Amino acid sequence: MKFTIVTYGTEGDTRPLAALSRAIMDVGHDTLMLADAGTFESIRALNVPVQALPGDIRKTLAAGMAGANMMPRKSDFKGTARLLADIANENTEAWMAELLASARGTDAIIFSGMAGFVALSVAERLNIPAIGAALIPMTPTCEFPSPFLSPNLVPGWLNRVSHNLVNGMFWRAFKVKLNKARATVCGLPARNKLWNDFPLLYGISPNLLPQPADWPEHVRMCGQWLYPAKSWTPPLELEDFLLAGSPPLYFGFGSMNGYDQAQMLDILVRSLRGRRALFYPGWNGMKHSELPSNVLAIGNVPHDWLFPRTAAIIHHGGVGTTHSATRAGKPSIVVPFIGDQFFWADRLAKLGVAPEPVTAAKMNAAGLARAIEFIERDGVRARAAKLGEAISKENGLAMAVRIIHDLCRN
Repeated sequence: MKFTIVTYGTEGDTRPLAALSRAIMDVGHDTLMLADAGTFESIRALNVPVQALPGDIRKTLAAGMAGANMMPRKSDFKGTARLLADIANENTEAWMAELLASARGTDAIIFSGMAGFVALSVAERLNIPAIGAALIPMTPTCEFPSPFLSPNLVPGWLNRVSHNLVNGMFWRAFKVKLNKARATVCGLPARNKLWNDFPLLYGISPNLLPQPADWPEHVRMCGQWLYPAKSWTPPLELEDFLLAGSPPLYFGFGSMNGYDQAQMLDILVRSLRGRRALFYPGWNGMKHSELPSNVLAIGNVPHDWLFPRTAAIIHHGGVGTTHSATRAGKPSIVVPFIGDQFFWADRLAKLGVAPEPVTAAKMNAAGLARAIEFIERDGVRARAAKLGEAISKENGLAMAVRIIHDLCRN
């Protein structure tokens, strides 16, 4: 069989789909992946065929975040929705044309992220199955509120309503440009409501977030989509630093930017109080020429190699980093910026493997130092280790591949 896999987002959004694509190839099928060119590193590392979708996610996010308040005190759903809608609406027609040309002759389209509505439309035009592959739990449930709303904002009895509200707002933000592209690219009639009957697989650990009992049968929580790491040799400077003392803290915000970089790094250094740390600048390109000797700036290092060698992970709460930190059995300190990051920060705190989120707007050296002291507690470390052991026994890729195979065979 042949599958076209399409996603659009950051490295953290793309990497799990690359792992899924590779796992499908490993059982004898062909895949072609479409994604933003700036996220190709993780795809090519797995030798997955890939071609670029129009757009530049890094540049667009940088511009959008620079014009927004990237030091929020709580989840800003309207700001997130506006940013995502701007990215998708700018590229909808081009994405649809590219996917329509690439998916001809394929057995199914597997899709994720902002390209979802485009993929469902192309699958409709080609009369082939469309299978969702998601990383954010947006299927309505009574068990927790929409991940795009501030945790503890919604009363429990309104949880399902909150999902329908948020999903409806996204649909209204996207549908005008989508329906125009459906007509001009695919020759399809306008669509007036959301799709809700397609198979949907989540690359989320049920140990991190158990599958809700009220989800329909065609929605499944598979576990993290993480491809087994190849042998990786660290740079000599990193290897020497790791061998020179106790396991360091890891500090990195991935694709987040738009905040006071110098101030953030100064807060980190002062909060360490002499502890050892690794600093990953990520997409924000922080200047780090004057770091003290107890802090080492590093480049892109595989999380599954690095995180087990650290003491704890200080991160932004992206779903990929959240999974990798917990899978490694390490506590977290989460500094959420946007979207579902507040949801994962709250989830880790509820599991007892992280303190309450340290919002960027309120961050100071004393507060971050207290958070570091929290994750150094024996009980926190023990809970993190136990959670990591449970997650490491999952095989989310195998489950997803088996379900996809069964869906397309039938």
